Amino acid sequence: MKPQIVLSVEQALTLTYTTLRCVHLGWRVIKVEPTPVPGRKSRGDPNRYIGRPVAGDDRHSYFIAPNLGKEAIAIDLKHEEGQALLRRLVKEFQADVFCTNTMPSRHTKLGIDYETLRKEKEDLIWCCISAMGLAYPNVPGYDPVMQALCGYMDLTGHPDGPPLQCGPPLVDLKAGDEAFIQIILALAERNETGKGKKIDISMAQAAVSWLHTFLPMLEMGSPPSELKRSGNEHRQFIPVNAYKTKDGFIYIAIGSDAQWNRLVKNPMFASLEQERFSTNEGRRKDKEELHRSIEVITQNHPSAEVSEVLKETAIPHSPITPIEEVPDLPFVASNSLKTTTPEGRTVSLPPPAVITDYLEQVKRNLPFAPAYGEHTDSLLNEAGFTSSEIASLRKRGIVA
Repeated sequence: MKPQIVLSVEQALTLTYTTLRCVHLGWRVIKVEPTPVPGRKSRGDPNRYIGRPVAGDDRHSYFIAPNLGKEAIAIDLKHEEGQALLRRLVKEFQADVFCTNTMPSRHTKLGIDYETLRKEKEDLIWCCISAMGLAYPNVPGYDPVMQALCGYMDLTGHPDGPPLQCGPPLVDLKAGDEAFIQIILALAERNETGKGKKIDISMAQAAVSWLHTFLPMLEMGSPPSELKRSGNEHRQFIPVNAYKTKDGFIYIAIGSDAQWNRLVKNPMFASLEQERFSTNEGRRKDKEELHRSIEVITQNHPSAEVSEVLKETAIPHSPITPIEEVPDLPFVASNSLKTTTPEGRTVSLPPPAVITDYLEQVKRNLPFAPAYGEHTDSLLNEAGFTSSEIASLRKRGIVA
């Protein structure tokens, strides 16, 4: 597939992650942000100001990674002339894809709805991510709110503890991935039909779509108590848990009776070779005693020694890696993305899920995240605006 041109009225994470995946393919992504609001210090995407300052006052650490390799333009879409400008960009750039995660109730007012923009390019792929989809246009939403709404917080944490959100923003990233996949599919369809498409992504629906090991069990007779918060334990496979060692913790996951049988044949765990533990259901019946018995063994050995035994018996396991050590894991370090700050410092960033041909071509090095409105002039010039026209637009606050 040839590189595509994406215009995206985006902020926060979920859609910004979608368009980052487009950057990974070598596509051109133009990030459209609002012009400054009188009396408000911050400008554009609020995520620009989250985390530690990295480059100037508008590129903080939380903003950098999801915005690598993008161009940035600031347009006042509340103004009719700003909307006309956006339509002209769609037409002049022959944009393949338009994206937004603005609340759906604002689409028509801002001139970014599908029907308006498709008039400029009939085969435009239009994609929106919102809290609950176009059917619920007035519902705002952030990842933790969606986790609360969709049951995630009822499933996360310890049984006797309060509801907790997952560490990574799973709903943001799941919805972002889904939008990316649907855009790819729509482009493939367009190659066959010549027609554009309207894509409607609901963060809530995307979140619930991941509950395959929960909702069907309720439907088929499992009591809710079987599915609630279970700490580090797996709800169905026993034993799966984090266990103390002499110098830390190790996570062990037994997924079959065959794996259990291999484990207890090793001298370290031989005391657990009992008939009542020979099946998963037997281990479930006495799981609390079993978890305690395993920890009695593991806490008398260093993590490395336990890990060596688990390697020998081909049991899935891992130490609990501190987050600050994750970048040094070999498979991470060898695939991490790189960027260079305006001051010339090289920064390592998380690897993509898959190393694309484009990323191989550029040696996994992507341009630094754009400053607010950094490419406004160059993009308008490319779209055919003269210097005097750009100056006039800026003077009247249509662009920034």
